[in-house]
Amino acid sequence: MQHIKTYFLGMLAAISLLASCDKGFDELNINKVDPTTLDAQFVMNRAIIETTYPDNFATLQMLCYDFGIVQQIITPFGSSLSGGNYNNFNPGNSSLVWTNFYRNVLKQNVDALEKTRGDANRTNLHNQARIWKAYSFMILTDTYGDIPYFEASKGFTSQIIQPKYDKQELIYKDILKELDEASAALDPAKATSTGDILYGGNILRWKKLGNSLLLRAAMRLTKVAPDVAKTYVAKAVAGGLMQSNADNSVLRHTSLFNNWIAVHLTAREKANFYLAKPFVDFLKNNNDPRLKSIAYRHVGAKSGAEQAPPRTTTDPALQIGMPMGYDDVSIKNTFSTFGVASLYDYSQVNLNTILKVTAPEYHVTHAQTQLLLAEAVVRGWATGDAAALYQSGIRAHMEQMVEYDASAAIGESAIKAYLDANPLNPANAIEQINTQYWVATFMNGSELFANFRRSGYPALQKNPYPSADVTGSFIRRMPYPDSEIITNSTNLNAAIAVQGKNDLNTRVWWDK
Repeated sequence: MQHIKTYFLGMLAAISLLASCDKGFDELNINKVDPTTLDAQFVMNRAIIETTYPDNFATLQMLCYDFGIVQQIITPFGSSLSGGNYNNFNPGNSSLVWTNFYRNVLKQNVDALEKTRGDANRTNLHNQARIWKAYSFMILTDTYGDIPYFEASKGFTSQIIQPKYDKQELIYKDILKELDEASAALDPAKATSTGDILYGGNILRWKKLGNSLLLRAAMRLTKVAPDVAKTYVAKAVAGGLMQSNADNSVLRHTSLFNNWIAVHLTAREKANFYLAKPFVDFLKNNNDPRLKSIAYRHVGAKSGAEQAPPRTTTDPALQIGMPMGYDDVSIKNTFSTFGVASLYDYSQVNLNTILKVTAPEYHVTHAQTQLLLAEAVVRGWATGDAAALYQSGIRAHMEQMVEYDASAAIGESAIKAYLDANPLNPANAIEQINTQYWVATFMNGSELFANFRRSGYPALQKNPYPSADVTGSFIRRMPYPDSEIITNSTNLNAAIAVQGKNDLNTRVWWDK
């Protein structure tokens, strides 16, 4: 009996010990430094950061298509670098905007929207997210045409994993509405966050960004809906546009947080990309002081290894752009004509200024906004002095150059001399304005490609490289990615039936 009693007391002690060990067990096994949710401001910041791509390979759509189509940067090499240089369809490069914006930018953007929806203390952040969502969808629809819009990025919130495609006309109608409403709803008197990566919580600058984007979106419709364009131009101007370079929407970089396209061109692709002849010639023939800030050449280089000092020069008179229409074999036929030692002897983007790894990247600028407003005035959609706005836009871009590096700064005397020598001529004002927009938008691939198609300027010659993939003069859009065939084929096929062939030649709605 004593044995049983002792055993029973031992069991009670063991149970008591186990119970005491279990106390606080759940709390002990919670990782208190691994968050299960993020503040909406941090999520929003991530969406903004991802807009300029999450790694260097994601920049290949700009490098291989956008820059080549508008004839600013070109490569003679094919295979993984083919695209606009060869007038051909390369699915590996043409799908990168789609992949990045749907999987990264909009995923974060929509999450920030949902986190702030109905929160009276975060109305400013909610409307900032609306503006950035509109901007992101502009890039997507300008690149591909009809895309998933109203049902897009709702896989988590609404379990929509096969979103239907929407017509670009309807998408733009909603983008204009969103930019108009969200910009007007921003209120400096309400709560904001200094953690905002773009403007540090400066709501007035966010309003200027929203209205400047509204102007950009309105001007997209010049071919297809001029009355709508005129209406929203007036709304944008009334709401307040960017007034100086301090209002620019820009992503800053540091030695720890790099400019990815710069990383790509200072490493793996350093010897593969060159400034195109039409771009260099335009700057050179017009004595444009920006050429010295943008370009350098390694005179006499016969290999990538020889692209180094003391061959390096920024002298504008010595810059030679690579001609369009050649591959890495046929380019040899141009050496004697242009006086270069090899393909490595053509001018490149200056890696010490424009493409330092710490160089900023711009989304929307005062320079671009002034030039678009100048065009709106010429078209009779806004009031003002078109000539003064034109010069203001050029000046703003020239003054912006110092932000890349002190050595890229353009002095006042050089700016004034250029403006005096290049006044706006009413007879060809639209061409002049949009050609300057081409220069002022250097390094912003999606906007370069879009405005070139919208305006038709600069008046470039067709890339003469022989190709069966491009039947017209220029590539008009990017085809939908192959991933859509697998994951969303029914909706994809319905979109193709409405928009037209899924190739490089089909025009988007506003490019009719």
